[in-house]
Formats: sequence, structure tokens, C-alpha cells
Amino acid sequence: MKSLERDFLYRTLEVPFGVDLSSNDYLSLTKHSELIASLKEGLDLYGAGSGASRLVNGHRESFDRAEAACSEWTGTESALFVANGYAANLGLLSCIANAKTEIFTDRLNHASILDGVRLSGAEKTYYKHLNLDHLEESLRKSKKKEKIIVSETVFSMDGDLAPIEDLVFLKNKYEAVLVLDDAHSIGVFGKQGCGRVSQVLGKDKIKEVDFITYTSGKALGLEGAWIGTSEIGREFLINKMRTFIFSTAPMPAIAHAIPTSIALLKKMDQERKTLLQKSNRLREWVETKNYPKTKSESQIIPILFPSEKAVLDTAALCRENGLYVKAIRPPTVPLPRLRICVHSDTTDSTLEKLISLLPEF
Repeated sequence: MKSLERDFLYRTLEVPFGVDLSSNDYLSLTKHSELIASLKEGLDLYGAGSGASRLVNGHRESFDRAEAACSEWTGTESALFVANGYAANLGLLSCIANAKTEIFTDRLNHASILDGVRLSGAEKTYYKHLNLDHLEESLRKSKKKEKIIVSETVFSMDGDLAPIEDLVFLKNKYEAVLVLDDAHSIGVFGKQGCGRVSQVLGKDKIKEVDFITYTSGKALGLEGAWIGTSEIGREFLINKMRTFIFSTAPMPAIAHAIPTSIALLKKMDQERKTLLQKSNRLREWVETKNYPKTKSESQIIPILFPSEKAVLDTAALCRENGLYVKAIRPPTVPLPRLRICVHSDTTDSTLEKLISLLPEF
């Protein structure tokens, strides 16, 4: 612990306060009255917990309805609801790959993806972040018959976007399985918030992506996650995915509230537009302070710092002034940063205050 403190890597827990600039509640649904009412209704209908895994005694009609609503919204043939996004990625990748497989993963993919790759026992190849020339070179050299490509669509720490059409092209060219994590996109991008995969490919071509992981713990304002796939893919996961088979099912009340959240998000095109406009504005303001330019194109905006101490000091200064921001440091990310999350109700005055608190380097 002393070495962590010395290197400014020691972490503690604290209750958030002030103006939120760090959570993934992008459309501010966690406190929406209709969503809260739907969750309370689910508690009255189903009780507090599920009591067991879905294969034992934990399955309820609310899961079926949630999965149907998720599939209809995004355009996937089917869906499987699970406890959270970490369980989705970890369980999926460790389930569909084995020692005969080579997995090609973007080097900056989320920890849940990287851990799933490690647990799978597959040969793993990390391609340079968003470098599809490196990815193709690695695919071309591979001697494995079974290949899997996996990428986030909006990267959780950098806010930049994956080239989805190019990934589909390489998947088809090298006869690979394609897994995309749309967690930070769902609700924010696309018509009615249907996510980047649906936005880029259209619902008629979304089946070209074999598995898509989504979360209801970010823009949907709840918790849990689901995997969009084919009917056959869903059956395979029900029978093989250990994080599904051996986990107590999520609260049925949460699944009950998911169709309500989706219905709300479908009507929030103006909020999505405003959110992305505010994000563009903040990026421009950060650049005026001579911070390193990033490739963020989303509501996630990293502000890069020269050292762990500098980012910790700035985060503390922001919190002292009522702005709740978090410092993200190695090894979570290569470079220390403030990870700023803009929300649909973030005001210009809040963003201006943030800019005024950033030190000059």
C-alpha cells in the first residue's frame, strides 16, 4: 500500500457529491420519475430478488419482455439479459473461444474484454488502438482456423469511435467472428438512441456482427446488460456461458423497468443532439488551454495530464469547487487524465467553471 501511495496510485471510495461530471448516466435517467415508478411497480410485482439463477428458479416474464424490447430497439434477432456488462463480456468471450481460437483485440478495449480473452485460453493478439492495418496484418499472419475480432464502439476512457464498417469488412474477408461492445453508445448514438452498430450498419445489416454487448447501467439509467445475437447464438449462451449459468439472476424489477427506459430514450433525440453539441463545445474549450488534443468524438472527453500528482490535485480542486470529477490513472489507462462525462443536463456554466479550474502546463 505504501508503494501505491508513493506513486499516487492509491485508491479510496467516496460518496459522490456536487455536480456530476463523471458518471455514465448520460441522459440523466437515473432520477426520472417514470423510470423510478416502473422500478417500484416491478418490486411490487416480483419482490426484491430473483432467488436463483435463471436456469434454476430465477427466470421471470420480465426478462422475456426486456429482451424482446432490447432486440426490437437495436435490431438484433435475439437478446440475453445478464447481471452487468463485465459479466457479459467476460462470459461471452470465455465461452465462444478456446485454445483453437485466436482473438484479435484492440489494445485499449475495456478490462472486461481483456479478462474474457485471458480466461478463454485462446491465443491473443493485441492490435494497435484503432489501427486496422495492424489488425489486418495480424489476421493475415494467423494460422488459426477460428478467429475472433473484438472492439468497443465508443472507447470508455478515450471517447473515440471504432470504424464499424471496416471491422465488418475484415470479419468477412478473414471469416472471423465479430464481437462489438456498444455499452457507451447505446442510448446516445443512432436514431432513437439505438446505438452505433445500428446507426452505422442499419438494422438490415446488423446481423453481420455476431455478438453485440450492451449495458442498461449507463444511458438507460438502470443496471444489468444484454447480449444481442441470433436465436441460435442466444441458445448457445444459455447453455454454455458460465457467468449466466452460475450467477443469481438480476432483480426482475430491473428487467421490468427496461422497456420503460427504452420508451423514454426513443423520444430523446433532442437531448442526444444537445449532449453531443455540448461535448463538442467542451473539447474546443479544453484545446484553448493547450491540453493535448485527443480523438474523442463522443460524450466522453479525456483531459490528459503530465503526471498522476497533477491530475489528482486538479480533481481535488474541482471537487472543492463543487464539480465531481475523477482522476483516472495507470494502469487503468496509459496516461493520467480527468475522464469527463457530459450529460444531457450539464449546463454551459458548469463546463465553463471546469475550464477555469484547469491549470496551465
